Amino acid sequence: MTALSPVLKQATPVTVDHGAGCYLYATDGRRYLDFTAGIGVTSTGHCHPKVVEAAQRQVGTLIHGQYTTVMHQPMLRLTERLGDVLPAGLDSVFYANSGSEAVEAALRLVRQATGRPNVVVFHGGFHGRTVAAATMTTSGTRFSAGFSPLMAGVHVAPFPTAFRYGWSEEEATDFALRELDYLLTTLSAPAETAAFIVEPVLGEGGYIPGNTRFFQGLRERADRHGILLVFDEIQTGFGRTGKFFGHQHFDVRPDVITIAKGLASGFPLSGIAASSELMAKAWPGSQGGTYGGNAVACAAALATIDVIESEGLVDNAAERGRQLLAGARSRATKAVGDVRGLGLLVGTEFTTPTGEPDTATASTAQRLAHEKGLLLLTCGAYSNVVRMIPPLIVTAEQVDEALDIWSAVLDEL
Repeated sequence: MTALSPVLKQATPVTVDHGAGCYLYATDGRRYLDFTAGIGVTSTGHCHPKVVEAAQRQVGTLIHGQYTTVMHQPMLRLTERLGDVLPAGLDSVFYANSGSEAVEAALRLVRQATGRPNVVVFHGGFHGRTVAAATMTTSGTRFSAGFSPLMAGVHVAPFPTAFRYGWSEEEATDFALRELDYLLTTLSAPAETAAFIVEPVLGEGGYIPGNTRFFQGLRERADRHGILLVFDEIQTGFGRTGKFFGHQHFDVRPDVITIAKGLASGFPLSGIAASSELMAKAWPGSQGGTYGGNAVACAAALATIDVIESEGLVDNAAERGRQLLAGARSRATKAVGDVRGLGLLVGTEFTTPTGEPDTATASTAQRLAHEKGLLLLTCGAYSNVVRMIPPLIVTAEQVDEALDIWSAVLDEL
């Protein structure tokens, strides 16, 4: 009998029959409030009627039109529509399927465009599981261990993770920028550094937002040395943080962004965006793929963007995010070392009385939550952070429902 790989570890024992909005319904009939959103993917909720209708209509017209062979209307319309929401100046798009593919496409672009071999990533970042993306991932060794040698040319600088260092945000930012300058002096000369690649909010690294002075410091150094600035917006894009893109909180201009997850409400679609001038520096034949820009996924993405805008979901993410963060903070117990987040990315970090990471308690909290009807995930280097990632359609009442369950979980710990 064939079975799934035993290495695939399930976060919950739930087997889903169907989903609707913020809820998943198991095969045993039980309803769960889903604050995982497929790891930030189902931005418009499960089976939003407008997304379903767009995908169903497209399936009856064209399922697959390989986009280096023929063009198709859903991809052309999506490319035009993205011009309404992408940061100014990023007017050229390449499509792929997964976040890892988007990151690898961005890496290839910045190396080819600059002729420089190295990139700098930031400690705690997650960029994917394929070889290059895993090399750039430092949120945990589980993503890169066991298949060395990894890719050369990747250097790691600190991210301003104030809680981990035990410093103020100002102190952590001073340290991070100072160490970046030291790295450029000792490990990767600016003339050999193609790009800084960074998440606006560390995702798998523990839901740690960056800050304006740090990101503007990256921009200043990039401009000074001819280095490109790449924001990995795979988890933070499409309204998740309460802005359309996470970097927009920090008044900083990217040269490239990577997109995926919430773009198509669950259909596999990713991409990179850059200026036409920069994208033209990619080598001929260096971009392509069999399934990138799939017609059904593009139709779903068009519907997703329309829903995000027509239903005011970016503003809703900001408002509900403030409610969720404040509620999680107010319910924190002695087992909780820190509660942080931005928009609908909220993480609760569990620590021991001596301040060490408490993986066991985080795991127990996540398990108790699903037993009480709330689906959550963990993250962080030690998997000691429980994260809340509801769909952007979440209501105030559903946030309160989740917080009531979370409060009961913390009381039971």
